[in-house]
Amino acid sequence: MQLPEQVTIIEVGPRDGLQNEKSLIPTEAKIEFIKKLKMAGCQEMELTSFVSPKWVPQMKDAKEIITSCLDDTRNIVLSPNRIGIERLYETNCKAVAVFVGVSESFNKKNINKTTTESMEELQPLIQELKEKGYFVRACISTSFYCPYEGKVDEEAVVKLCSTFVQFGVDELSVADTIGKANPLEVFSLFSKLKKELPNTILTAHFHDTRGMALANIVAALQAGVNRFDTSAGGLGGCPFAPGATGNVATEDVVYMLEEMGIQTGINLSKLVEAVDVIKPYLTREIDSKFYRLQTTK
Repeated sequence: MQLPEQVTIIEVGPRDGLQNEKSLIPTEAKIEFIKKLKMAGCQEMELTSFVSPKWVPQMKDAKEIITSCLDDTRNIVLSPNRIGIERLYETNCKAVAVFVGVSESFNKKNINKTTTESMEELQPLIQELKEKGYFVRACISTSFYCPYEGKVDEEAVVKLCSTFVQFGVDELSVADTIGKANPLEVFSLFSKLKKELPNTILTAHFHDTRGMALANIVAALQAGVNRFDTSAGGLGGCPFAPGATGNVATEDVVYMLEEMGIQTGINLSKLVEAVDVIKPYLTREIDSKFYRLQTTK
């Protein structure tokens, strides 16, 4: 089995993990959560998002979060449209994420635009961001299955990713949004993407809805992927993907990789401390096997 010596973890808990929490979490708790994650060794992180507070009230404190948490690590802010990007320009953050769903139905449910319409809107924005020196990450939703359309065509994913690369993005985060992919599908898609887009940073993003995320990470590793989005405590989900549970837990991924001899640079005990900070404010249980084992001893 060919495996990398080192893997980069992109922590998405503060943004993707918290956005669906029903109770508003105090800004101070979010800031402490982020700082604890950084102390644990997380060098790349989705901090927050500039989205409509009407639709995602949990992210209404985005500017304060950015002001308090920027440092010399890569801090990414989701800014999916012109309004969000204009708000980003008012901060010192230099890394941005945009997103689009491969599935037309999912994209319409999510942002009331077709995939084609979204790409037409994003092209000039990405070009502008690159001209201003921003790191641009494109998040590709429903890359394997859609909650409304079922199996997503692999070639459609490759085509969409290739278009983003033509637009000039630095990174592609390819997501199993509803957690239905299996290792064979994961190996196939990421092998094609590595072959077609060898000079693009490629990241895999798995949800653990059906308990397949760790197996899918191993399959992605074998396809040559060495970057993974994970969420401390397994927080997250998607409001437009019925039944989708949280992202794969950072603790479980780090534990598995370290046991396999793959370095992550993340301290597990400090990671547990970070989850301890946010746990009292959550309306759902922590979905992390490692965390439960550590806290029930």
